[in-house]
Amino acid sequence: MIHPKVLASLRSLAGFTTRAMSTAVKVPISALPLPPSTHILPQNLTPDPHTPSPTAFRSIQKERPSIQRRARLLASPAHYSHVSPCPIAFPFKIVPEEGETVEDQSALVERWLSQREALHERPNAPSPVQSVLKKYYPEEGKRDQHLELIGLSETGLRDCVPHLNVGNAFDSLGGPTLASAFEDEDRRPASVEDIAVRQELIEVLSGHATLINVDEGSDISWAPWSLRYSGHQFGVWAGQLGDGRAISILATPHPDDAEQIVELQLKGAGRTPFSRSADGLAVVRSSIREFLCGEALHALGIPTTRSLSLISLPATPVIRESTESACVLTRMAPSFIRIGNFEALNPPANMYFFGGGQQDGDWDALRVLGEWVGRRVLKLKNIKWRGEDGAEDGNPWGKTLVLEVARRNAKMVAGWQAYGFMHGVINTDNVSILGLTIDYGPYAFMDVFDKYHICNHTDGEGRYSYQAQPSMIVYALRSLLTSLAPLIGAEAELGKAVSPGWADEASKEKMDEWRKKGLELAKEEMEILTQETCGVEYGRLMRRRLALRRTDKDDESRLSRPMLNILSDHKLDFHSTFRRLAYFRPSMVQPSEKEALETFISSLLTLTPDPERLERGRAVEDWKKWLNVYASRIESERDEWTRANGGTDVDAEREKATKAANPRFVLRQWLLEEVIKAVERDSDSGKRILRKVLQMACNPFEPWGAEDMPDDTELDVETKEERRYCGMGERRMLGFQCSCSS
Repeated sequence: MIHPKVLASLRSLAGFTTRAMSTAVKVPISALPLPPSTHILPQNLTPDPHTPSPTAFRSIQKERPSIQRRARLLASPAHYSHVSPCPIAFPFKIVPEEGETVEDQSALVERWLSQREALHERPNAPSPVQSVLKKYYPEEGKRDQHLELIGLSETGLRDCVPHLNVGNAFDSLGGPTLASAFEDEDRRPASVEDIAVRQELIEVLSGHATLINVDEGSDISWAPWSLRYSGHQFGVWAGQLGDGRAISILATPHPDDAEQIVELQLKGAGRTPFSRSADGLAVVRSSIREFLCGEALHALGIPTTRSLSLISLPATPVIRESTESACVLTRMAPSFIRIGNFEALNPPANMYFFGGGQQDGDWDALRVLGEWVGRRVLKLKNIKWRGEDGAEDGNPWGKTLVLEVARRNAKMVAGWQAYGFMHGVINTDNVSILGLTIDYGPYAFMDVFDKYHICNHTDGEGRYSYQAQPSMIVYALRSLLTSLAPLIGAEAELGKAVSPGWADEASKEKMDEWRKKGLELAKEEMEILTQETCGVEYGRLMRRRLALRRTDKDDESRLSRPMLNILSDHKLDFHSTFRRLAYFRPSMVQPSEKEALETFISSLLTLTPDPERLERGRAVEDWKKWLNVYASRIESERDEWTRANGGTDVDAEREKATKAANPRFVLRQWLLEEVIKAVERDSDSGKRILRKVLQMACNPFEPWGAEDMPDDTELDVETKEERRYCGMGERRMLGFQCSCSS
């Protein structure tokens, strides 16, 4: 029997999803509409000469597939290469067929790989609209893999691709639960069409099947692609990097806004030309971490890539610290272009680095990328683009692009700081042009507050520690500016946008002059904008967490910073303390409410994992001093609350506002480890737990675990588990560090 509470949760989710997605005609993944050619990245940027078109790419797949499965440097002007998913174990075990005599080893390699490429067409799933794309599979028996859907995001589906029909995929996952083993009730029988739609979804999003269009007469040809980029890793130039385990398979306009393009990218779908010595795969552990956190940060209001699906390939081994099994994540964003894409086209000169090499710079490729990003990705305002409405010249855009990227990333990192999120690897190739949190690895949310905390155990020097994150974003932005500085300087001299071949005749001295001018024009303004934007956004979020309505210039010095010092000094939990402030009343600081204040402070002091080390007397005095200041500030705003809420109970309204800004549920390290182990141990029950944790992460402010009931003796098993999942966990897991492979 399904637990009543879980059934209610399921019905609520189903109703919410249906209501939110009812306006769009839903189609299978093979029938998702494509953007117009003006909005398709491969039709506007420069391809790898080996794959200049989807048609040429098909020839490569058939005849020389090793070109796309071995590491190589792309030509200097190239922004991307077409490549199809192929999630198989690496190193490849290429052996002759039984009884086969091998005279040409290279021919054997090409034949073996070609058999595993998606070259054989099969019918698409039933659809209410005709599909432009055709669906291809590897040769029968050559890449047969068990594919298991273990995660699908309701919120990602709702927000990004509401027109995607997933068939009976959610039913196949089972109901969300942490504790109960049950058979789902009220599940409608799956139709043949629903099953076909779900199966196609799994096959495409696992990388087993590929959607391509190479029809000569079609308006839009299509094939998946991976991007080329370079970057600084831990402050050291690393040369060409690129999408070594990421392949963009689709892009589709949002049904509510044709200008909003959603790109679907598989992470862990096999080797690309950028994989270097790696396998191009991802494991269950790392995929679950990114799947959950993409949606968790979105729920907190922090810009991020989004999650759609998780598909396990349990029989495909992946070598990390130990042998694990493969898993493919589908993530979504308007674009996955990052600062490293620009660095690749104007790399540092005379720099030693670890990596597989670096091409010479290409000034026109830099211009092409910048125009595409400014016009179609960032949608920069008040810019007349070259060629727009027949105009030969356009407005300068280089400096505007840099400042917009700075503004977006400043807001993002302010959200990280306000909500105690640590990325762990803020290399320049991991910083999004759109200011999205991207490339989740050894991330962590703050437990006991420690501004020096390092979440990545390979970051021995603390380069990417919590307190260093804003500075590291500035470092990345400087790298972007350095890449574009010559172009910005040239635009300043010309008074208009640069044109094709803008640097062809420029001497080294001229390029140096433009570079210097570009830095002079933009560096200081960019850094000031970044610092001010980050400061304003951080202040706004911290006031929101403290449920303050007014902005005072000394908010940080009198309230935010002193509170964080108390948390640090007395080893108190970051998120639980903010949440507990919802129950504070300004009246508690009055002499007549002495007992109430002491009780409240005692509740705050329970939020430490080391009660035996707590200097209770000092902690009590520190809290009394701070709460008096906080109470005074709250009282000074009472009239504003009254006016805004029509004279209702101000304390009750403040409690509601505090709970709406401070998560009850936080995606802590101990919890992630437990979910990962549950899925690895038994996927049937594990994916139900994963679904429930995703539900909690997407609704972090809800009072999970009957928050307002201090006595848990009457709680059912599911609610008790919710309460446990909202706790700090075992002391040994506090501040747990992960590796980059996470």
